[in-house]
Amino acid sequence: MKQWLSMFVAVITLFSGAAHAQEIDKTKPYEMMAQVSEDTFARLKAEQPAIQKDPNVLKTVVEEELMPYVNVKYAAYKLLGPHLKKTSSEERELFVTAFREYLVSSYAQVLTLYTDQKIILEKPKAIPEKKSIISVRVDILDSARPTVKVDFKLRKNKKTSEWQAFDMVAEGVSLLSTKQSEWSAKIRKDGIDSVSKELTSLAAQPIRLEGSK
Repeated sequence: MKQWLSMFVAVITLFSGAAHAQEIDKTKPYEMMAQVSEDTFARLKAEQPAIQKDPNVLKTVVEEELMPYVNVKYAAYKLLGPHLKKTSSEERELFVTAFREYLVSSYAQVLTLYTDQKIILEKPKAIPEKKSIISVRVDILDSARPTVKVDFKLRKNKKTSEWQAFDMVAEGVSLLSTKQSEWSAKIRKDGIDSVSKELTSLAAQPIRLEGSK
């Protein structure tokens, strides 16, 4: 669990940059990650007074800054796996919306663990023109814990040539695969709508700072 918490902190640190501060070029994935990482440290420090007063401010931060860099629909469809073909368009739409809300809330909650971790990104590599999925290695340095090595998986939009994140992998373990295993049995038993409602319920929970009741 601690490993996944570290990964969530990393993904927010890397992909929740202040896009309004300067234009971020999504067609250059390595540069994009480096830029949003730098911007985020400043954003988190500046937002601390408001966050301490109302932790739910973090949901707004994530919604505005993180989600533009996450391909929620692609991630949700991959998570559904073999169940995808058995769902209606309405069910899929509801699931994607619920999954998005769940991600916003989850990232916001884990963002409360941010303590200025140091992030070392993999140096940029040449990307073949026809390659649509890449992995970018990131080392998360935390003085209180061993270094965590994470591979962020990004997908290229063929029409816009822009890249977005859709999964993270630590020590060979995929976050999407983990969640797929967690929710697959419930989808089979209770149906996709039941899982969508559960995700919406989880997303509605207020954000709590560490140590608060």
